[in-house]
Amino acid sequence: MVEEAKEAPVKKERKVKNAPEAKEATPVAPAAPAPAEKPAETKKRAGSRSMYHYMGEAWKDLKSDDMKHLMWQRLIDWRKEGTFVRVDKPLRLDRARALGYKAKPGFVIVRAKVRRGGLRKHRIKKGRRPKRKGILKITMRKSIQRIAEERTSKKYPNLEVLGSYWVGEDGRHKWFEVMMLDPCSPVIKSDPNLNWICSPKHGNRAIRGLTPAGKKGRGLVRTKGMGVEKNRPSLRAHDRQGT
Repeated sequence: MVEEAKEAPVKKERKVKNAPEAKEATPVAPAAPAPAEKPAETKKRAGSRSMYHYMGEAWKDLKSDDMKHLMWQRLIDWRKEGTFVRVDKPLRLDRARALGYKAKPGFVIVRAKVRRGGLRKHRIKKGRRPKRKGILKITMRKSIQRIAEERTSKKYPNLEVLGSYWVGEDGRHKWFEVMMLDPCSPVIKSDPNLNWICSPKHGNRAIRGLTPAGKKGRGLVRTKGMGVEKNRPSLRAHDRQGT
């Protein structure tokens, strides 16, 4: 018997496990450029300032070249004027607005001039003992600003003082702008923020020390609590025991 020819075994390809399968090559998109690094965070800018802020800053630095020249010229002109000069507009608009100024009828601005010093007197050489010479303990208990308000109030008896602020000084005098209101003006009467001054109980505010400068001089602004119990409502109400 002829042995049947056996077919040669066909070798099968072995599959390697985890072998990457061939895939069709896909186009690769170009890499995006790396974002530029952000600069270091700067300090936050301060909010916008108003015109009144810069006006106040200018008055704080009176030694600057511009303000020094202006004040020098102003004092030359003011020395030639009288004690009370009525002006159209406030010189320091920021301070005037802070004290309640409004550009409307019924407001009156007066620049008042007051002498400087603490009521110093000449020393008497003979005839009296030192206690009776009248040269000791004569300093005023009120500020020059309050004196300016009181004199202006007496000069214009039909007006009431709202407040005042310093505008200049030299070796002999100080100048203050005193803001006054007309309590009989229909514009002031119709203003709900200002018609309180039309009440009779607010009469003679400067004489009674009810203005901001007056309350500061009476110790009602910067002193509170223990030790100043007799300052309120007034020293006279406590028989002057708080001095």
